[in-house]
Amino acid sequence: MASNAAVPFWRAAGMTYITYSNLCANLVSQCLKEPYRSEALNREKVHFSVSKWVDGKPEKPTTRSDTPE
Repeated sequence: MASNAAVPFWRAAGMTYITYSNLCANLVSQCLKEPYRSEALNREKVHFSVSKWVDGKPEKPTTRSDTPE
C-alpha cells in the first residue's frame, strides 16, 4: 500500500505541478523591484501564428498575442 506521507504539498493541496509552478513564478515576478519587474513581465508575453488550411494548403498566417491591444 502506498503511503500519503511522501505526497508533495502541492499535490496534497489539489494542484497540478504546472499550476504550482505558475503560481510561484507569478509571486516571484510580483516581488521584483523595477526595472526587473517590467523585464520579467515582458518575457511573459506570448505571440503565436495561426494558419487556416484550405484544400491541403495553408493560407496566410495571422499573428496573435495573449495581451489585449
